[in-house]
Parts: sequence; structure tokens; C-alpha cells
Amino acid sequence: MSDGLPHFRYHPDPVATGSLRASADRCVCCERSRGWIYTAAFYTAHDVDGPFCPWCIADGSAAVRFEGDFTDCYGLDGVSEDVVHTVTRRTPGFHAWQQPHWLVHCQDAAAFVGEVGHAELSAHPEALDRLRADMRRDGRHDDEQLEDFLTHLGSDSTALLFRCTVCGIHLAYADAA
Repeated sequence: MSDGLPHFRYHPDPVATGSLRASADRCVCCERSRGWIYTAAFYTAHDVDGPFCPWCIADGSAAVRFEGDFTDCYGLDGVSEDVVHTVTRRTPGFHAWQQPHWLVHCQDAAAFVGEVGHAELSAHPEALDRLRADMRRDGRHDDEQLEDFLTHLGSDSTALLFRCTVCGIHLAYADAA
């Protein structure tokens, strides 16, 4: 995490994930150039002509002013309204091919770690096993197809890795072009 940036409980390193980048651009909300801008999606019915700074995301002013969300609440079942609000309106979203969503564990939103391929996901066998089980439950792949898909994560498909903020277990879901 870069020094001086706000802390985001559910997205602890948005610079590493590419959701924030260094820039001299002015924030459309506070109209200040603070050295960093948000690069992922913002969902609103309003016309927003410019980027947000991380501080306007962290304090919620960007979401309030433009009546929008940085991510969908899909997947945030079983968590408090405060957690849903923090994730959707006060946490930077992330880039994904399909509509991004947040994972939950231990009745709290998990922290987004980043986009990973098979090699990185294999370092977290609990996440790989859960992803495999989730995909089997979906019934779209037989075992051979599933293993082929998982071993080729990183090119036209990827895994989005999360870490439980309570117990530390890793979770993932697949995202494909």
C-alpha cells in the first residue's frame, strides 16, 4: 500500500490491484489533484465527467454526491447493512471481465487481494478447492474440463482472490472474457 492513502478494510492494496494509480488529474468530487485516481467502474445514473480520488471514495462523498456504487451488492448476503454500505459506497471496486462481486466469509465481506492465475491460486489450496467445488456445483464442466479450465487460469480467464477478514482463509471465484 502506498503511504498516505486512505486504508480500505475490504480492498487493502488498491494500487497493487490497479484500482488506483498515480495521476495529476483532478477529482471530479472534491476538485483537487491529490496524486492518485480511481480507475475501476462506478455505477450511477448520473453523468460523471472525470475520476475520483481515493479520499472521496473512503469518506463516502463520491458515492453520496453522484448517487452511485463502486461495486454491486451481489454476493454480500448475510452481512450487515453497514458492511454492504462500506463495500459498495466506500471501497474501491476492481477490474473484471464479468460484473465484479464481493465474496463473504465468517459473516463479513472478505478483503479483495487481486486477480490471479493458476500458479498464484495454487499457493492458496483452500481457495482452489472451494473454487473447484463451486464450479462442480454449477455443473457446467465435467471433471476433466474443470481441471483444464483451472490449470489455464491467467490467460482468457482468471481467478479473483479474496481473504477472510475474520479467519484469514482465502476464497476465489472465476472470471472469464
